[in-house]
Amino acid sequence: MIKTKMAKRLKSNQMSDTFTNAIFLTLSGGFQDAYTYLCRGKVFANAQTGNIVLMSTHFFEGEFGLILHYLIPVISFIFGICVAEIQHIFFKNYKKIHWRQIVLAFEIVILLAVGFIPINLNILANALVSFVAAMQVQTFRKLRGNAYASTMCIGNMRSGAEALCGYFKTRKKILLIKAIEYFSIIFMFAVGAGFGSLAADRWGIRSIWFSCAFLFISFIIMFIRLEIEEEKEEELEKAVENEFK
Repeated sequence: MIKTKMAKRLKSNQMSDTFTNAIFLTLSGGFQDAYTYLCRGKVFANAQTGNIVLMSTHFFEGEFGLILHYLIPVISFIFGICVAEIQHIFFKNYKKIHWRQIVLAFEIVILLAVGFIPINLNILANALVSFVAAMQVQTFRKLRGNAYASTMCIGNMRSGAEALCGYFKTRKKILLIKAIEYFSIIFMFAVGAGFGSLAADRWGIRSIWFSCAFLFISFIIMFIRLEIEEEKEEELEKAVENEFK
C-alpha cells in the first residue's frame, strides 16, 4: 500500500513536469519563433499554421518558387515528432539518463549547428529549427500533470481560459492556480520572443545559441530533479522494509 501510494506521487511529479523546467523550455520556444522569423526569411519555427497560411497564399498568388520556403519546415516538423517518438521507444527504460534529456541534448547540438549555417541556406536552418521545435513539443507535454505546449500558445490560452472560467464558476483555488500557470507560460513565451528579437538585431544568425542556453538550463534542472526522485525512491524502499519488519 505504501509503495503504491508513493509510486503514484512520484509519477505525478516527474522531473520534466515542473514549472521551473517549463519556463526555460518556453523561453527557448518563443526565442526560436522570433529567430526564424527575423533572421531566417520570415518563416515560423513553431507555428506551422502560419507557415501553411503563407504557403497557401503564395500558391494561389502564383508565387510557386516560395512554396518550398514554407513547406519544408512543415515536413520537418512532422519528421521531428516521429524522431522524438522513436527516441522515447528506444530510451524510455534507460537508467543513466532520462530519455527526455537525450532529446534535449539532441536539440542543443542541432541548434548549435544552426548558428553556423549561412543566410543563403535559410531553408536548411528553418528545417532544423522546426525539427527541434517538434521534438520539444512532442517530448514535453505536461506541466504539473496538465497538458501544455512550450513552443506555441493557442492550446495554453484555451486551457488557461477554461481553468479561469472554471474558477469563477466553482471558486476552486486549484483552478485559479492552473489558470495562472498557463498564462504565466504564455507570458514567458512572449518574453522569449521579445528577447529573441533583441538578440537577432544584435547577434544575427548566431543568436540562436541563446536558445541552446535555455535548453541547457532545462537539461541541468532535470538532473537535479532526478537526484531528488532517487532520494524519494530510497525513502520508499526504506518505508517498505520498515513496514514488513
